[in-house]
Amino acid sequence: MRETAPPNQWQIRRCSQFFCHDGPVTGFRRVVAYATDGVSAFGLGAIGKVFADRSRQGLPEFAFTVCAERPARLSTDLGLTVTVDQGLDALHHADLVVLLPREESRPAPPPAVADALRAAHARGAVLAAFCTGTFLLAGTGLLDGRRATTHWSLAAELAARHPTVTVDATALYVDEGSLVTGAGAAAGLDMCLHLLRREHGAAVANAIARELVVPPHRPGDQAQYITRPLPQPDDERLGTVIAWARANLDRPLPVEEMAATALMSPRSFARRFKALTGTTPHAWLLTQRLDRAEELLETTDLSMEQIARLVGYRSAAVLRDRFTKRRGVPPRLYRQAFRRAG
Repeated sequence: MRETAPPNQWQIRRCSQFFCHDGPVTGFRRVVAYATDGVSAFGLGAIGKVFADRSRQGLPEFAFTVCAERPARLSTDLGLTVTVDQGLDALHHADLVVLLPREESRPAPPPAVADALRAAHARGAVLAAFCTGTFLLAGTGLLDGRRATTHWSLAAELAARHPTVTVDATALYVDEGSLVTGAGAAAGLDMCLHLLRREHGAAVANAIARELVVPPHRPGDQAQYITRPLPQPDDERLGTVIAWARANLDRPLPVEEMAATALMSPRSFARRFKALTGTTPHAWLLTQRLDRAEELLETTDLSMEQIARLVGYRSAAVLRDRFTKRRGVPPRLYRQAFRRAG
């Protein structure tokens, strides 16, 4: 498993745009969710909650709209109906378009919808989809030659229907820059929080995650599911160790010490940690340290040396190297970008 994905050109370009002569970029604001008959009520509610207007809380002012191929009353997978009064014209000015999943059937997008999505993408909008919504995105041809994911149970079907798409059946979400796909159900939240972190910074993503009472950041290459679905007695001990490790990021945390704290052998600890979290202790710690560094860069005036010590690196140089590999830009530029954009 990769410790952290290398930055793609979109990430590098987005960060560099903060320093263009036209002024700072402030991330996407106009969010449009595309829905079809049979739309997932959970997906619609979750995405609407993530991108609710929280400007009174000092967070971004999102304009959230739901559209369909044409204005209509749509049924949901729960048998409820929703009135959608916006057609495809809503896509003309969207910064982010989220293709919502629907239950069971996975039809190709109608020609008018495919054309409108391709036009939005060509104009510069980010297109995101999760679960069965990935089939709609793949049907536009925009995912050809790219990586994508969907719910693990649908991955084989997606690959068969779209053989030019490289389907990752295990990832929570796959970031291909202006095209982002996620796995099923709750992974849609992970995908959207990742987009918030990427476009608006760690502080915004963390604040919204706290309100939703969900983990603020799960890496995209973390496994979709764990092989042991039922809680085990050791899970409570592991949870305690995870909380303890988060509170002690300023110090070295070798696996041996974490294992001893959990009253396990290092080998058993590593195996059970991965079964519970979907990742290794080393990769998890790397993510936690860099997540914390991002938030400190955005919200404090601490020096790089101070931040490096607080997140457990022996020097600012080591932090800069790790951070740049993750974000594609050095910490100094990241801090300028997101503090100017805030």
